[in-house]
Amino acid sequence: MDMLDVIKDISQVSPSRIIYCVLDGLGGLPHPESGQTELETARTPNLNRLAEQGISGLIDPVCPGITPGSAPGHLGLFGYDPLKYKIGRGVLEATGIDFEMQRGDVATRGNFCTVDDAGNITDRRAGRIDNAKCAELCQLLDGMVIGKTTVIVCPVKEHRFIAVFRGGKLDPAVSDSDPQQTGVPAKAVTALSPAAAATATIANEFIAQASVKLRGHHPANMLLLRGFSCCPDFPKISEVYRLKPSAISVYPMYRGLARLLGMEILETGTDIASEFGTLERHYADYDFLFMHIKWTDSAGEDGDFERKVSVIEEFDRNLGSLTTGEDDVIVVTGDHSTPARLKGHSWHPVPVLLSSRWCRPDGIAEFSERSCRQGGLGRLPATRIMPLAMAHALKLVKYGA
Repeated sequence: MDMLDVIKDISQVSPSRIIYCVLDGLGGLPHPESGQTELETARTPNLNRLAEQGISGLIDPVCPGITPGSAPGHLGLFGYDPLKYKIGRGVLEATGIDFEMQRGDVATRGNFCTVDDAGNITDRRAGRIDNAKCAELCQLLDGMVIGKTTVIVCPVKEHRFIAVFRGGKLDPAVSDSDPQQTGVPAKAVTALSPAAAATATIANEFIAQASVKLRGHHPANMLLLRGFSCCPDFPKISEVYRLKPSAISVYPMYRGLARLLGMEILETGTDIASEFGTLERHYADYDFLFMHIKWTDSAGEDGDFERKVSVIEEFDRNLGSLTTGEDDVIVVTGDHSTPARLKGHSWHPVPVLLSSRWCRPDGIAEFSERSCRQGGLGRLPATRIMPLAMAHALKLVKYGA
């Protein structure tokens, strides 16, 4: 039986609120010189206070040893089994910028990238070009017609864009062109099922034509595609948990995921302080407030240990000024680990803390990977955090007779 069905049967409305803070890529690895991770290095008095009042542990976003993408990492945190509920990056990006997907559309997330004269990728993000340049290049590619298919290209943020293939018999079961490493050329898109052969051909033709149009636009002289997908039909958070949910996020992809799960998207600024400001303004309007912090992950992917430490510290400072009710539940965790040493997502378990007046404190006085290893939650799947948050918010009735 799907755990969501169990939770749906025992959920109830209560006055308390759940504040769900996800620091993207929170987990790290020890710095070679200090022996401490980014989280252990950061000065976090407010996180430490919550840890001391609450319970801590480590979570596996998918399962031990599996490196998760952002979508499965977040789905697990909301209680959706990422092995059952699957969603492509393309749809997340498209819904995140309010693009209206139509039945039969196939969306993919794109990166403008840099290639050398031999066609090898030297920068997967084209130096993180600015939004204006991204919009200019998208306009250059938008509206391309390949057979019966039109390709709609829209900017997302910096080097990111979406390409939506519309018309004809399309199937999203195709591979990515993004090898997710430098020093090699982009991959050809291949069909993962016989029904997707035509889609793979169309995608490769789009890439070929785009490469010609982008040739003179260094550093964004090529593109990479990944996450071909159609719109899924998932049970909504309001239906499963009987919550009035909202989402605060600067980055479109996470707004897209939240929207697909039925959360109301709240307008915010472009930094951590503005996200906290949005949370405070709308605090009384919702009983589930999801806040996504992207910059921990960006710093980790850039290999910038010190910047990731700084982002964690900035989050902690803003957390100290947050006023909540005595019955509220606060969860702080990440969707996956992004150690600066690895410059990418990793399989390492992610620290988590849950603070509530109904916690049985576990004696942990610091929020860090090492401390969480000793916490009362132990090591558990990410899907278990949402039921625990619901229980501590007195939003679950007894199961069974």
